[in-house]
Amino acid sequence: MLNKYPLWKSLMVVFIIAIGALYALPNVFGEDPALQISAGRNAEVTPSTLTRLQSAVESQGLTIKRAELENGQILIRFNSGDDQLKAKDLVSKELGDDYFVALNLAPATPDWLAAIGGSPMKLGLDLRGGVHFLMEVDMSEAVRKQETQLVTDFRADLRGEQLRYAGIRAGAKGIEIRFRDEETLVKAEDFLKLRNPNLLFDDKDLTLHVTMGDAYLAEVQKYALQQNITILRNRVNELGVAEPVVQQQGSNRIVVELPGVQDTARAKEILGATATLEFRMVTEGADLGAAVRGRVPPGSQLFEDSNGRPVLLDKRVILTGDHITGAQSGFSETSQPQVSINLDATGGNKMADWTRDKIGKAMATVFIEYKSTGERNPDGSPKFDKHEEVINTATIQARLGRSFRITGLDTPQEAQKLALLLRAGALIAPITIVQESTIGPSMGQENIDNGMAAMLSGLVATILFMAVYYRKFGFIAVGALVANIVLMVGIMSMIPGATLTMPGIAGIVLTVGMAVDGNVLIFERIREELKAGRSVQQAIHEGYANAFSTIADANITTLLTALILFAVGTGPVKGFAVTLMIGIATSMFTAIVGTRAVVNGLWGGKRLKKLSI
Repeated sequence: MLNKYPLWKSLMVVFIIAIGALYALPNVFGEDPALQISAGRNAEVTPSTLTRLQSAVESQGLTIKRAELENGQILIRFNSGDDQLKAKDLVSKELGDDYFVALNLAPATPDWLAAIGGSPMKLGLDLRGGVHFLMEVDMSEAVRKQETQLVTDFRADLRGEQLRYAGIRAGAKGIEIRFRDEETLVKAEDFLKLRNPNLLFDDKDLTLHVTMGDAYLAEVQKYALQQNITILRNRVNELGVAEPVVQQQGSNRIVVELPGVQDTARAKEILGATATLEFRMVTEGADLGAAVRGRVPPGSQLFEDSNGRPVLLDKRVILTGDHITGAQSGFSETSQPQVSINLDATGGNKMADWTRDKIGKAMATVFIEYKSTGERNPDGSPKFDKHEEVINTATIQARLGRSFRITGLDTPQEAQKLALLLRAGALIAPITIVQESTIGPSMGQENIDNGMAAMLSGLVATILFMAVYYRKFGFIAVGALVANIVLMVGIMSMIPGATLTMPGIAGIVLTVGMAVDGNVLIFERIREELKAGRSVQQAIHEGYANAFSTIADANITTLLTALILFAVGTGPVKGFAVTLMIGIATSMFTAIVGTRAVVNGLWGGKRLKKLSI
């Protein structure tokens, strides 16, 4: 029979729309302003901490909507953003530096809905508020570090092969290795070429010049960028921020977005810091006074400690902060601030090898920090000031392994900051914040309101037009539009990682228009069939059948465009592409299958002489 759906098909339409509506429902309940509190390595969040904070907040006349302790974090919800901001200062003072207190927006989803996986759509920075950083990695420093590592490797390799060299150093144009005779140079060049096929070798005047090839250089820069992204993610986790974005932009830049974070000063302090440590042996028996006057012995380097006193250290670095896997601040037996450090297996072995026959000698810990000057080098890269300071000199009492501690820090706060930076990882290369923007929650809410107003205005105009022009069929089309929006919101809420941004709202508005186009095509075909003298049932059947190919063609080409946008785009472009792809699928379903089910249910198989269209 014409225009009759089997029961299972009608039930499938109802089921899909009901599931979409169920998972779209959490968005109706909105979000609560909240504080998210997590503990540092030296602290612990316990039920007593929660009780203590509740008492402290309520004693100041602030109303707590709900407070809970889950997964080692405390979440305190408030009725208003003002209470949230006041409570943030209060809680930060109450807990001190051992805890991380972040502003957040917690979903107000009912427990029964959350139990079946319901949660509201994740909102992007432009809708939720927060901070946005664009960071640039100093690739010249990454290359310099790699050259320094190559110098160390070359020394070890040549000594292992008993190839004697006169000197080796990293210069402005690569690495230079000087030899005393031609025969050794040739042997060394053949040996190093075999072990380092990605490097370029050139010999001249008993000196072997080693430079990085383009492929090797690109690999070094790619590694530095990826390592910095990993470390920044670790640091963001230390901040306790929910749903952060840390992603690559271009060949040397990183975008960091922290939704809900308003404390930009602390975020910049943790994300932008580029502290690391180096462990070196103290040069013994040298004339320190002569070194201060400029006559530094070969193989040594002059540093200063925190009090400005000169310290002469070996140029060779025993170990860098790259091998540090854990760091905890605390106090020594004499109540002095200290940081306990744990190394990875490679670092532990290096430290053990170096200190095996150095018992009784002095080893120094050098703190290195890069600070952006705000200026640029001639090649356009950011300029940094490198600050080096000896923070600890201690006599090696026994062979060191994977765990040891450093002292000499002035305050417990300095020890805590150093421990935090070290366990969050030392950046491979310095970074500078080249762009920073803060979006307040009120501005994000304004964006949501404007986007919703635009969508509702378009929807109302569409409803009026469709109802007046297509009468009963117009109301069916309006129902399909509403179902389309519900399905889109439901799917966006179900997809892990999907985030709604302002461009995403534009994608929703666009697909609403496309859904109307589909219905208009179908209804116009039905009208044409009626004018051609077809019966009502024949007109409905032919109308849907003839319009299907046109609707499919238009939507498939748009879907391909959205796929390309998603593949090559970043950030907002991807957000637009995601909502557009989802919208195309849902609009085709509601416009073709959904309205057909309703039309079949109302008029299918009936003897009708007129149709309200």
